[in-house]
Amino acid sequence: MATTISVSPMTRVEGHLDIETTVETVNGVQQVIDARAAGQMFRGFERILTGRAPRDAVNLTQRICGVCPISHGMASSLALEQAFPVVPAENGRIVRNLVLGANYIQSHILHFYHLAAPDYINTDGILDMSPWRPHLTAPDMVTGATAVALVTNYVNALAMRRKAHQMGAIFAGHMPTAVNFVPGGATKPVKAADVTAFRALLTELRSFITNVMLPDGEAVLSVFGSYANIGKGCGNLLAYGVFDLDSAGSTKLLARGRYTNGALGTVDTTQIREYVAHSWYTPASGNLSPATGVTEPAADKAGAYSWLKAPRYQGVVHEVGPLARMWVNGDYRFGISAIDRIVARVLEAEKVANAMDGWLNQLVPGAAVYTQNTTPVSGTGIGLTEAPRGALGHWVQIGNSKLTQYQIVSPTGWNASPMDDAGQHGAMEQALIGTPVRDLQNPIELLRVVHSFDPCLSCSVHLVRPGKNAEICRVDVKTGI
Repeated sequence: MATTISVSPMTRVEGHLDIETTVETVNGVQQVIDARAAGQMFRGFERILTGRAPRDAVNLTQRICGVCPISHGMASSLALEQAFPVVPAENGRIVRNLVLGANYIQSHILHFYHLAAPDYINTDGILDMSPWRPHLTAPDMVTGATAVALVTNYVNALAMRRKAHQMGAIFAGHMPTAVNFVPGGATKPVKAADVTAFRALLTELRSFITNVMLPDGEAVLSVFGSYANIGKGCGNLLAYGVFDLDSAGSTKLLARGRYTNGALGTVDTTQIREYVAHSWYTPASGNLSPATGVTEPAADKAGAYSWLKAPRYQGVVHEVGPLARMWVNGDYRFGISAIDRIVARVLEAEKVANAMDGWLNQLVPGAAVYTQNTTPVSGTGIGLTEAPRGALGHWVQIGNSKLTQYQIVSPTGWNASPMDDAGQHGAMEQALIGTPVRDLQNPIELLRVVHSFDPCLSCSVHLVRPGKNAEICRVDVKTGI
């Protein structure tokens, strides 16, 4: 007997994600034998951008995501700088790194405390109110004094996220989107008072990460060490690298590279192709490099189940994200699993925050933040960076001083992709397959695996009305042969 578990919609993720799994008893263990991750929203930014002035892309692409817009602004800036071409001013490069770093910190705090932690903490008797109820519970969840302490830090983390946004806004103009990113660097001059204000907030955030977030991560790891054997997935990792340490981008805080079939390797963007056999796009949109990519929706396409394409490197499924970055960089190589993704993200938050303190020392108040440039008649560029959730690439073509081609491959495109033309499941789908499910009515294990990737499909708003029995997560269980 096989059982289908549908989690629709998946909560505590950015955007509209449906998860469908088939559960069966194999060798005496009730586990997932098949999985489908379905992105349920078409946004079409590639089509929106065509025909626009190239510089518009930096601001428009930041509207793709409300949690990690800075990464899109960075990718777009890098792509346009290559197409123009122009090298950013040193102060501009550093300012952009600091704003991106602020976005990383708020995102990593958000993921650990507000998106992932509720899968591990039983808040009964602590948070008996919306939006924390209704919720799934399990016998292995943290309870008692440890649960109370984690919930207290959950609340404190809300204030820390606000401070991270405040910090980024010092140079960005406002957050979560930045208005100072442009091809050639940044627009807001660096003032000594801004450096001082930024450092004060950064010092507070570094203390929170080191003294609160890291110990909380260790506390979760100590209880859920068994999850080092759950959610392993494809075992292949890819990172574009992030935080340029020179204006040429030749050195980075977190390096570019991949880990494929047990061996480290380099990244060649010409080896990336997107497939659409199970995506709601026309066949003409598939088996293409993003450099020549096509985005033609086909909502009634037979056999399709997701609005995500299926990016592959040399035809191989790869996972992206903090674990991939830390692994490629040599900072974390203990394992690939649900719990490893969470631990790597917490450790990365500390690494980035510490590096930012040094970058502040490199700023020169009053020095140029922008290199003058003009929009070319034609050009091509690729902007590779890392969003908090993983490898992000923007591919751009310019003709007659307008955008003629724009393709975006986001981190969740890699992680939550559907099956490709060869029938290979995406990284998240592979991580779900083999996951044991103790209670079909409370499949908390599935949430833990999915949330470990921190999926981000699009901006979304979740509304809970006080006094109403709002359905936070619908789990439909259907039994069949």
